[in-house]
Amino acid sequence: MLNPKIALLPTALCIALLAGPAAAQDPFGNWVRPSTGTQVQFYDCGGKLCAKIVAVKDESKKGTIGTVIMKGAEKTGPGQWKGDLLNTEDGKTYSGKVTLDGKGLKLEGCVALVLCKGETWTKIN
Repeated sequence: MLNPKIALLPTALCIALLAGPAAAQDPFGNWVRPSTGTQVQFYDCGGKLCAKIVAVKDESKKGTIGTVIMKGAEKTGPGQWKGDLLNTEDGKTYSGKVTLDGKGLKLEGCVALVLCKGETWTKIN
């Protein structure tokens, strides 16, 4: 007779494998910007993606904590959102794109849809 725990192993493995990709497409939580050490929390805001600064490495930027840098980005595909991004360094808002992939969360801001600059962030929790 087959041990019931062993019989359930293939089912548990299938569930884990199916849950993995869904979790990988979830941008919610805290992420760190590698170039500045700034930590940003991405969260659901009415079915859209929002983000705010929750911690900074540079003490002179302490006043930016709590600043919302993304309001209501819309999901455009699996692991992709589009919306406006606030650059706290220059105070300007740019058309932005957020893409979640195996490397992290890539944020890209564009001016006139042709001059784009991006950076891949790392999840911290």
